[in-house]
Amino acid sequence: MAKAKTNTEDYLRMYRQMVRIRTFEDNANQLYLSAKMPGLTHMYSGEEAVAVGICEALTDDDRITSTHRGHGHCVAKGAEFKEMFCELLGKEEGYCRGKGGSMHIADQSHGNLGANAIVGGSMGIATGSALRSKMLGHDDVTVCFFGDGATAQGLLYEVMNMAALWNLPVIYACENNGYSEYTKTEEIAAGSITARAEAFGIEAFKIDGQDVLAVNELTQKLVARCRKGEGPFFIELETYRYHGHHVGDINREYYRSKDEEKDWKENRDPIIRFRGWLVEQGIASEEEIEAMNAEIEKDATEAVAYAEAAKYPDVSEVDMHVYAD
Repeated sequence: MAKAKTNTEDYLRMYRQMVRIRTFEDNANQLYLSAKMPGLTHMYSGEEAVAVGICEALTDDDRITSTHRGHGHCVAKGAEFKEMFCELLGKEEGYCRGKGGSMHIADQSHGNLGANAIVGGSMGIATGSALRSKMLGHDDVTVCFFGDGATAQGLLYEVMNMAALWNLPVIYACENNGYSEYTKTEEIAAGSITARAEAFGIEAFKIDGQDVLAVNELTQKLVARCRKGEGPFFIELETYRYHGHHVGDINREYYRSKDEEKDWKENRDPIIRFRGWLVEQGIASEEEIEAMNAEIEKDATEAVAYAEAAKYPDVSEVDMHVYAD
């Protein structure tokens, strides 16, 4: 794995954040399977190194836009379990007072401009955020997360053209997990994904999205360059989702094999790889890591119980935040 120029605390925080995402998703999946959560959700398990590697290179002043598979981005940008589980269960203490749910969760306090149920739907929002930063003379950077399937959306090419012309401080982060819903990426995306950005004169990079240190090191460099007015940039991150397209997509052998899933989980898992590296480098012992994992599991269990017992918003709130005051 690439070695980033950070200290022990940074490494442990990156590991902790990846485990927090995995643990959150495990609990969210159980809420769905036990029919306690309304609607569908899309698991981020397996892609943790992408969200954490990128968001650990950002500050609270930096912005992100997310996707329908957005829990990982939300946690990585600083969200708390209680407010997130409350949001998933439609409770008033959720980040959007229970009205956003899984696919529209947002956390303005940490610069998360929100998830988006429309594929590629946040590309314009992210680019607009970067334009705002430049016009106001600020130095914050916006990262736009989207999947490989979203490269089929025409909006991406419109906003990349604008961003390139105006040197906007935006990083387009394509999470290529190999599948556009139920279809292999190579069957829907002709040619090179990075070449699409390069056509606009945008520097584009392709990286192992399962290597949190490599992702973080690259993002730190690109963020610093964005702050100096050298944006935009494009990153294609090769990763993998362990679950189906959504939580109801269980019998999926018709489009991808169990052997393929097993290989990614056993040989390319970002958490297992990073854990091994931490122990090998003497940064943490197996016992310390197990204690950290147990603490995170306890936090999640308590947050789920809290959210289940929390209040629903009052009916009088039905048009709150719909109309301007």
